[in-house]
Amino acid sequence: MNFTRLRYFAKIVDVGSMTQAADLLNIAQPALSQQIATLEAEVRQQLLVRTKRGVSPTVAGKTLYRHAQLILRQCEQARMDMAAEGGGLSGPVSVGLAPGTAAAALGLPLIRTVRTRHPGIVLYLNENYGTALSELIMSGRMDLAVLYGIRSVHGLTFLPLLEEELFLVGPSASVEPIAVADMEGAELFLPRPYNVVRRLVDETFARAGVGLHVVAEVESAITLKAVVEDGLGMTILPASMAREIAAGRPTWCRRIVRPSMTARLTLCQSDHLPLSEPAEAVKAILLELAAGLPERGGLPADSGDPGAP
Repeated sequence: MNFTRLRYFAKIVDVGSMTQAADLLNIAQPALSQQIATLEAEVRQQLLVRTKRGVSPTVAGKTLYRHAQLILRQCEQARMDMAAEGGGLSGPVSVGLAPGTAAAALGLPLIRTVRTRHPGIVLYLNENYGTALSELIMSGRMDLAVLYGIRSVHGLTFLPLLEEELFLVGPSASVEPIAVADMEGAELFLPRPYNVVRRLVDETFARAGVGLHVVAEVESAITLKAVVEDGLGMTILPASMAREIAAGRPTWCRRIVRPSMTARLTLCQSDHLPLSEPAEAVKAILLELAAGLPERGGLPADSGDPGAP
């Protein structure tokens, strides 16, 4: 088994087409097919099967694909690390930033700092939800991610950065903090149950014996803002996103108390795949920038929230 055949195989699985993979790899399709046939002979397994939709990996093919991703990534990291010894750090580094979180404040400063300190590093920033980002890290397709949640997940490690209190967001006649018990029957727009904030809300309401009335499940910050502005209902969000949704309407944010809820922002990475030298440098910058973020225990004192610190 050699690296070239592994790379060919991984590319075919990525694009799901032998023809497209041959074009991207700049190799004739018959030659590519022969390379895959040789690989299958080496492992004594059928790796790919043709379907009406293209080419799909078999069960054995999926297993090899996972290993191929790790092997090829480590080879690339070795190449970049050796190159870095001869000069400044260079190469690609991928960072995920969960939308609607305090991570959004890190994007622009991260780009500026990396360009200043390590102009040879090419950043790839991906704004996506925590579940998708953690899966990318587990598969070796992303280096780092800033997202909510810290839990035991095989293949991942989480480094706590800061915590944000959750707020009830929407038109209200009061700016006083609100107890969970007082939200019985409130019409809420929340993300899907796999979302960290949604799980936190579900668990807190269940422990308090309070019924949760979810009108619709919405992931988009733009749509959430629109439905709240239209008076269709309210939502529950961490401080950073609450501030964004309620921009210009400080009285729309009410701290949730008895019990309070906090979402922890973390830096996620693989627990078994070593970071490249460029990725380690970007990680250090991320930690530096996160340390400079204001504590998000609540909204700023000028937000109109009398309970704000």
